[in-house]
Amino acid sequence: MNMDNQLRDSVLFPDVLSIRNVSDLRANIISALDSNERIVFEIPAGAEADLSFVQLVESARRQAKALGKSLTLSSPVGERLLKVLERAGFVEAFTAEDAKFWLHKEVTA
Repeated sequence: MNMDNQLRDSVLFPDVLSIRNVSDLRANIISALDSNERIVFEIPAGAEADLSFVQLVESARRQAKALGKSLTLSSPVGERLLKVLERAGFVEAFTAEDAKFWLHKEVTA
């Protein structure tokens, strides 16, 4: 394993991302943030999520930024998670950075 791989970790999420398992999800995220400079979240395309998961990811993004670490998604969010983001008002309030993170979209002015 080279040094680059030692500083990067993927967090693999289950198909259900809700308040019922948010404590376990949080523990996995904290472990990845503590041990790596670059973290990649892998969210299944058909994952079922609720607002607690979105809040957890947003918190992790802020923490990673504060620590000078990189946090990305392996792919754009799936339709189910996108609907959660829309219902909660996140999509309409997206900054360019948010759109790039959640949707892998580059916004040009």
